Amino acid sequence: MSVFTRSRKTTVLGGIALAGASALVLAGCTGGGTGGETSAPPTTEDREDLSLSIGTVLPQTGALAFLGPPEEAGVGLAVADINEAELGVTVDVEFGDSGDPDNKAYETTVPRLLGNGVQALIGAASSGVTKLFLDEAVSSGVITFSPANTSPDFTTWDDNGLYWRTAPSDLLQGEVLGNLIAEDGHQTLGIIYLNDAYGTGLEAALTENFEAAGGEVVASQAYNATDTTFDAQVSAVLAENPDAIAVIGFVETSTIVPAVVAEGFDAGNFYFVDGNTSQWGADMPVSIEGSKGTQPGPALEDDFIERLNGWWTGEGNDELADLNYAAESYDAVVLLALAALAANSSDPADIAANLQEVSGGSGDGEKCTSFADCAEIILGGGTADYDGYSGAVTFDENGDPTEASIGIFEYGADNTHVRIN
Repeated sequence: MSVFTRSRKTTVLGGIALAGASALVLAGCTGGGTGGETSAPPTTEDREDLSLSIGTVLPQTGALAFLGPPEEAGVGLAVADINEAELGVTVDVEFGDSGDPDNKAYETTVPRLLGNGVQALIGAASSGVTKLFLDEAVSSGVITFSPANTSPDFTTWDDNGLYWRTAPSDLLQGEVLGNLIAEDGHQTLGIIYLNDAYGTGLEAALTENFEAAGGEVVASQAYNATDTTFDAQVSAVLAENPDAIAVIGFVETSTIVPAVVAEGFDAGNFYFVDGNTSQWGADMPVSIEGSKGTQPGPALEDDFIERLNGWWTGEGNDELADLNYAAESYDAVVLLALAALAANSSDPADIAANLQEVSGGSGDGEKCTSFADCAEIILGGGTADYDGYSGAVTFDENGDPTEASIGIFEYGADNTHVRIN
């Protein structure tokens, strides 16, 4: 897992995105309206080139640092594609560290970015971290757009229409994971989960869906983000002799799993989630061959992976070890730029009022799969419906995607995973 510490402001250039990825349709969540009204797009003659300033609040340090590189690469590549297209909007990006609730890097990053006048924040990855700064961003009138937040709580957050996400709610991941464990023949399940917004929400969704599929959750033990030993949780879960154990957490998984295996549990019966379905390799001290995990997002196209790595290594980094939420990060930036173009404005409220439309959630737009193609539609007086690398997105009025794909991954002998669906 690579960890990086740079923070810089830059405008970057690169190639134009050519294709999107299709998504498996799953049920979405709807609720109270937060979307704004859109108006007819101005003609080309009425337009001036727009400048859009975004800042990232993504994990360069802390428990989710392994997610930082693919997310930053997705943002950087999208900015490059948008600027290379030269179609009415130029994007500036300033990269910043979210850290985690323990090191609190966001407490420095968010005020700095807001003070620098960004119109949108990309982040955080952690639902728990976003909850700690979202109200500050909303009160500043700035969009918060997360590529990875999955807590159901954001669906009903009082956000003035300024919170959006390209990752689906944990209600969807919990359904897929619960059904997977049951379909694998396990009748009883133990859960060890992080006691924060992310962990508690996913634990509840997993429990509900596994038991709806006919299974029984025989033990469920929480731990805190500051814990360094997990003996009590491990003992309590193993005392109930579950067929399978789901671990809902982050980097601390590499401490929890060996403690369970040391007591004789079959490592092939572990199940993981997006926060810890990582390419562990040697960072996992024991073999987890045969274990499985879930991760939102479609199978990524080879061209997209190649271009991601091209941008990332061009910034002086090693090739990406993980690709988690890279597509969702890319699409977040493209959607912001398209919404600005549709609004003919870089004002955050105007951009937010057009995000549902450019995602295809309203407006009956024309399908398109790159910034350039969608921008041409908008500049020609039409309505664009962007389908990106993360799928169709299709926002509801709460800023939630209503279409999503959940990948299922299985670990091999080298403790790295491959997608099996």
